[in-house]
Amino acid sequence: MSSEWIEHAEARLAEAGYRRGGARRAVIELLAAGHCAMTAAEIEERLRESGRRVGRASVYRTLEQLDALNLVTRLDVGQGTARYEVALPSGDHHHHLVCDRCGRVEPFEDPELEATIERISRRVTAFHVGEHDVVLHGECARCAG
Repeated sequence: MSSEWIEHAEARLAEAGYRRGGARRAVIELLAAGHCAMTAAEIEERLRESGRRVGRASVYRTLEQLDALNLVTRLDVGQGTARYEVALPSGDHHHHLVCDRCGRVEPFEDPELEATIERISRRVTAFHVGEHDVVLHGECARCAG
């Protein structure tokens, strides 16, 4: 998945007229590594920890470009800060569990939930569900225990 999405993202950016850059490549590679729903600050921190110096402005600019081209999904998990993750061309996705105490975000997949959303979409004839995101809030095991 990661190398395919990297190639797809870079091709879409080039088609849109954006020039290549090291900072953008670093953000794209980090997102493609499969980390779930990160904030711009978390992206900047992980890049710094890996030895890549990318400024926060470059991270935000790259995320805005990727979001404008539907290459990432911008998530609001209710903590006042946007989080970003790869939007796969296939539409495959996951949903999120959010700990309201520590802010931890965990991805989850549920085929039954997807089937239910599809059933609801078919049942409501005047509405087509194009995309969706489910965010469940509560306490993680660490905070609850």
